[in-house]
Amino acid sequence: MTTPTSHTSPLTLYGETFQSRLLLGTSRYPSPSVLLQAIERSKPAMLTASLRRQTGSGGEASQSFWNLLRQAQVPVLPNTAGCHSVQEVVTTAEMAREVFETDWIKLELIGDDYTLQPDTLNLPEAADRLIKAGFKVLPYTTDDLVLCQRLVDLGCQAVMPWAAPIGTGKGPINPHALRTLRERLDVPMIVDAGLGLPSHACQVMEWGFDAVLLNTAVALAQDPICMAGAFADAVNAGHAAYRAGAMQAQDSAQPSTPVLGTPFWHQA
Repeated sequence: MTTPTSHTSPLTLYGETFQSRLLLGTSRYPSPSVLLQAIERSKPAMLTASLRRQTGSGGEASQSFWNLLRQAQVPVLPNTAGCHSVQEVVTTAEMAREVFETDWIKLELIGDDYTLQPDTLNLPEAADRLIKAGFKVLPYTTDDLVLCQRLVDLGCQAVMPWAAPIGTGKGPINPHALRTLRERLDVPMIVDAGLGLPSHACQVMEWGFDAVLLNTAVALAQDPICMAGAFADAVNAGHAAYRAGAMQAQDSAQPSTPVLGTPFWHQA
């Protein structure tokens, strides 16, 4: 069901290619078994994992989680979830590099605990410090064009704007801003946060976004395994539609069957 078709192409980030355009979070699943089956069903490019949350649980639970990630055999994208200062971000990223043995990092710097909106004022500084430290930074950000352009100017080779606040499942609440981002920025863009339905994922992929990152929409579904597959299919369908080139919308009805050449067209 989720095998890429001839109309899909690999995702390229920081010079590395991935066969899937879906990234999957690893928290809030009913059980480790369900998480593993959701991974197997959707075959994501990367799995996000929070070092702070997992090390906070400690002991046997943390070890079990690491074992599950190894069993999944999918590249891990550590994130800096829960960080509220630039120094916290840098420290957490350095620890994640040691634990996961990777330079990839999803940069999260939270500015508001209620909406979990990124700290847009300090995000560029955090990104700059991580890039200078050798990280491949994927910054979680709002759909603000100036901020995203600033992150690209600092050296981020991809950005991850939200569709809506984390965990809301509302889908794209500002289509104009997202489509403007896609038109103006010539870097890979991953829609991160706020998607709730496979149709939301399909829609942003039809607009030309390069990938989507999901967690809550899959983890809290009644059947997370089935929902993971549905999102994977939707991402492939949206990307295929974008590459195929959609027809232009018309203001008035247009006949789909030509009159000329149709039998008896000239008779009254």
